[in-house]
Amino acid sequence: MTTLLWLKAFHVIFMVAWFAGIFYLPRLFVNHAETDNQDIANHLKGMERRLLYFVTPFAILTILLGVALIHFYGMAWFAASPWLHIKVTLVVLLVAYHLYCFKLLKTFAEDKNTRSGRFYRIFNEVPVLILFAVVILVYLKPSF
Repeated sequence: MTTLLWLKAFHVIFMVAWFAGIFYLPRLFVNHAETDNQDIANHLKGMERRLLYFVTPFAILTILLGVALIHFYGMAWFAASPWLHIKVTLVVLLVAYHLYCFKLLKTFAEDKNTRSGRFYRIFNEVPVLILFAVVILVYLKPSF
């Protein structure tokens, strides 16, 4: 039982760290998209790059610990948990979002951004919605 609790604790810790970064990065993109000052833009480029590369290991550890939890509980439990299938799907979408941030990072690094600050404000809401759904699924475990 102790191993399971440690797995859960670290899964949540790394998830919180991942989300903290993935919430902040688009806010940097908003500021970057709205600045006309090249010095500020260059400063934001460094912040964006460091943040994305800093939170990526948290994403990887979150996923690895999630897989370890599924393994710990067993595939029969996974198969019998429709809420978990939805959660895994949402995590896959979040990984796609995270990977898309690398594309956006490159776009900003090359000074090729054409999107507005408004776009990045809306873009910033995607992980918030995913987090709400995941927390509800994990705590309520609906049977559908």
